[in-house]
Amino acid sequence: MASTEDKPANKENTSSWKDSIYNPRTGEVLGRTASSWALILLFYLVFYCFLAGMFALTMWVMLLTLDDNVPRYRDRVPSPGLVIRPHSLDIAFNKSKPLEYAQYVQHLESFLQSYNDTEQEKNLDCTRGDYFNQEDTEEMIKKACRFKRSSLSLCSGLSDTNFGYSEGRPCILLKMNRIIGLRPRGDPYINCTVKRENPIQMQYFPSEGSIDKMYFPYYGKRIHENYVQPLVAVKLLLTKEDYNKELAVECRVEGSDLRNNDERDKFLGRITFRIKVVE
Repeated sequence: MASTEDKPANKENTSSWKDSIYNPRTGEVLGRTASSWALILLFYLVFYCFLAGMFALTMWVMLLTLDDNVPRYRDRVPSPGLVIRPHSLDIAFNKSKPLEYAQYVQHLESFLQSYNDTEQEKNLDCTRGDYFNQEDTEEMIKKACRFKRSSLSLCSGLSDTNFGYSEGRPCILLKMNRIIGLRPRGDPYINCTVKRENPIQMQYFPSEGSIDKMYFPYYGKRIHENYVQPLVAVKLLLTKEDYNKELAVECRVEGSDLRNNDERDKFLGRITFRIKVVE
């Protein structure tokens, strides 16, 4: 049986624990009076408002140094990559089965919609061979040079709606990635080769696979909204000896200072794709 001396001790311990949360004698909550809590809360309120103000000021100053239309740092991608349409690095089809190449034809037709003559009439007929430099104006909207799909001739999809796939002589469209402010030196053009001993005849549209300087520089998506990249179409003139074989085709940007031999980036200024036509 517990002694009567233990009861006051237990009562004192309980009272001490409750007093640590709220002490009715001093009015303290968690060891602080109301005024003490008010002061410390005021301190942290002022402190965090100061930090928020410093952060907002820093962001505001940083945003003042940025341009809404042009990235501040553009040194990581000095040269453009090269891409193809149809958007596939492995093109294989039977020229006698329209369903097998229909996807490629539809992709090309869809891609060329923005190059329709009716769309390109909105753009300017620029001077060939010269950069189309534009000064800053109040409107800030940059004009674009005209590139009509009809300039792709046999690969335009106008005279041959199958882009040569039905006859086993397919068209491949190539374009460079957009880089703001790029002005390539020299006269860039696209050159394609097949990795085998016997060369394959090819046709280029525009002639010689040229990329005119008038499509440079590019000023950015927001202020150069009507801009379209210049295209080069390559028509592979395959023969019966070329059918049923997988051919590796490499295309490069030549004739300028644009890089096309970086072993760390296989798509910088060049691209390799495979094509197989079944008879």
